[in-house]
Amino acid sequence: MYPEGGICHVYLLHPPGGVVGGDQLFFNSRTEKGAHSLLTTPGATRFYRSGGKVASLRQTFVVDKDAIMEWLPLENIAFPGTRLDIDTDIHIQSGGCFFGWDIWSVGRPANGDVFEKGLIKGTSRIYIDERLVLSERMRIGEGLAVGQAAGMRDFPITATAYIVCDEGEKLCSQWQEIFESQKDHEDFDNVVMGATYIDGLTVVRGLANDVESMFRVLTRVWQLTRGHWKGETPGVPRIWLV
Repeated sequence: MYPEGGICHVYLLHPPGGVVGGDQLFFNSRTEKGAHSLLTTPGATRFYRSGGKVASLRQTFVVDKDAIMEWLPLENIAFPGTRLDIDTDIHIQSGGCFFGWDIWSVGRPANGDVFEKGLIKGTSRIYIDERLVLSERMRIGEGLAVGQAAGMRDFPITATAYIVCDEGEKLCSQWQEIFESQKDHEDFDNVVMGATYIDGLTVVRGLANDVESMFRVLTRVWQLTRGHWKGETPGVPRIWLV
């Protein structure tokens, strides 16, 4: 679909509506030179309780020179008892731009379902001109990370956004100023945010008590980034409003 003219919107659908133990999902996306793609999902992705089998998700994103890719899925919901391995590779060529996020609801806080059982393991690698600039791991569950100071600090929502583009350091400074100046805004009442820049990569991280607050804050970060790239602030993808 092309609701914005020259920007291709792609909606990733998973007909079963959720992922169970033993499922294996593979997702590969490439945006070629001169193209601009926005990839999203029509709803949250649910990872259900497992009887012991591990589900796996393997995803690869490739951004060619002078291309733009935006990866904006709605939140992932990990039900208590989820067992999941995630492997993500992002390859960006010089002159290409990438904005992508992952938002996780660990357990179902609105229903009082705490993630006391289960295990989520994730590995993310980002390459710029095939040079590895980031390799990090996530491990949540079985007594790890949920309540620790180096983990989720008892917040049920965690999110990370990765941004590669020109003037990334300048954008990172702007976001840091916004996070500080608006920390008393109602959207930040239940959210803790931070941003860092190194080796051409900006990483925005957040913790929250509810998905909606986190989603609003990250959407604003994305809109500011698109405004920097294109000179105008976009509206949200239509599919989010359905």
